[in-house]
Amino acid sequence: MAFSLNKIMLIGNLGKDSETRFTTAENFSVTNFTLATTYSFKNKNGEWTNETTWHNIVAFNLSDFMKENLKKGKKVYVEGRLVKRDYTDKDNVKRYVTEVRAERIIPLDSNADATKETDIEGTSAQEPDIADSTEADDLPF
Repeated sequence: MAFSLNKIMLIGNLGKDSETRFTTAENFSVTNFTLATTYSFKNKNGEWTNETTWHNIVAFNLSDFMKENLKKGKKVYVEGRLVKRDYTDKDNVKRYVTEVRAERIIPLDSNADATKETDIEGTSAQEPDIADSTEADDLPF
């Protein structure tokens, strides 16, 4: 038996407020947000350098509490799996997207109300086509 694993764990800051849409067919919620993670290392000159990576996160059927607390700048832990998909945009150009399908989201800010953990139950076999949300602002955290 061959084993495989597709697991990603991220801790970072939200790049913008989350956006939630509802599917037309089965009426479940799809929440998208971007997450910035930063890697620090010493460059050739011995100076510390930060390298920021932006991740597109997709979560299905989040609680209202969680949707309302996924705001720009908030620190969260996201656990899920890496997914690649493609779609055709309105100009009939094929686009490719790599995103994280969240299975667990934990707010990490010190706010007492934001310490609830959200496990996301299994998603529908027919997940909706989601527009690319790769726009990212440069953010001072």
